[in-house]
Amino acid sequence: MLYQKIYKEMVGAHASEFEEFRKISDLYKQDQNKWQGEFDRIGKPLLRIIEEHENRLCGKMEGAGRGTYSANLAEKFRGEIKKNFPLIDFIGVKVE
Repeated sequence: MLYQKIYKEMVGAHASEFEEFRKISDLYKQDQNKWQGEFDRIGKPLLRIIEEHENRLCGKMEGAGRGTYSANLAEKFRGEIKKNFPLIDFIGVKVE
């Protein structure tokens, strides 16, 4: 699948950043309050990387009138990310 190929390319090209995020995610799971700042600091650049690759994956389709297909593809791409980095959606979220 194309979204899996783009995902693998993204993680491969930014392996050190994703590995650093994996490590901080493990710490964040144990103590969210203690690690929130570091989790956000490391995670925010990853969100930009993810967005760039998602735009690469879906950008041309929306202009061609395939917006629904593009949205579904983006959802599958994000699902692949969440499968491997389940806390990605918690970047920038204050947990109380």
